[in-house]
Amino acid sequence: MKLLRDNGLTIVLVLVTLACVAGMIIAGLGVENKELTSHGQRAIGVGPYILSGAFISALFENWESEFLQMGAYVTLTAILFQRGSAESRDPDEPERDGDELPKTCRSKHPLLRWIYSHSLGLALMVLFFISFGLHWSGSLKAANQEASLHGEPAQSAVSYLGDAQFWFESFQNWQSEFLSTAVLVVLSIFLRYKNSPESKPVSAAHSDTGA
Repeated sequence: MKLLRDNGLTIVLVLVTLACVAGMIIAGLGVENKELTSHGQRAIGVGPYILSGAFISALFENWESEFLQMGAYVTLTAILFQRGSAESRDPDEPERDGDELPKTCRSKHPLLRWIYSHSLGLALMVLFFISFGLHWSGSLKAANQEASLHGEPAQSAVSYLGDAQFWFESFQNWQSEFLSTAVLVVLSIFLRYKNSPESKPVSAAHSDTGA
């Protein structure tokens, strides 16, 4: 079927994402109810758990790091080079064919031209900030729930922005995303994967740059 062939990569990735979210809900609900019952609280169902701070925080702290990684990657690969990597433009030929807007679009306002020319990176960074805000909100809700179980006062949104727990949650994900990207950049110099657009052709030399 042409629809499945032409969109197979997106379809499979979305299905795998949904399966992983479902697994996260099932496992996370078990962890949450174990924590609640250990404090003499009643167990909760799937609906309340999905709306809980624990789930929202866990979900969006991961989405936040992914969108930060991809947004930074798109931006940095437009500026910096790594000779030999499939993930880099050739430093000796930095300009690419087709990187100028068509003549029919050049009459648009300069700001609109700039936004469209950088729209992929901008969209990813907008998604990062949305996810960051939802992670912040969910983590605050979870922290205040935990505080109430121990008879401690709740924190405000502003004060929680300076809390070590919130930034620990963020940095523990951010570091892994940047490391995995650096590993991909370097390994693509020496290793190949036949037919993948993220790899150089199998016969390419290590010094060849770009896919």
